[in-house]
Amino acid sequence: MVKTQIQLPEKLYEEAKRVAREREMSLAEVVRRGVEYISGVYPPLKKDSEPWSPPKPRKMGLRKGIKLEDLRDYCLEERLP
Repeated sequence: MVKTQIQLPEKLYEEAKRVAREREMSLAEVVRRGVEYISGVYPPLKKDSEPWSPPKPRKMGLRKGIKLEDLRDYCLEERLP
């Protein structure tokens, strides 16, 4: 087992201590379980995969029959709730 030191915001520390007290376990066990949980939620990244990037934008264009002036006027008119 590895011994380490961490820094926690005061509120998070108090919450971790509360969980430990209510579940009758040590603070170290609460931290271990938290790390086990989060490491399961975030699986390892594949070394050969490319980093994520958003999809390329597509040209949508106007629907047939809609004039640019009408669209601009529609977007600028006041909306009532």
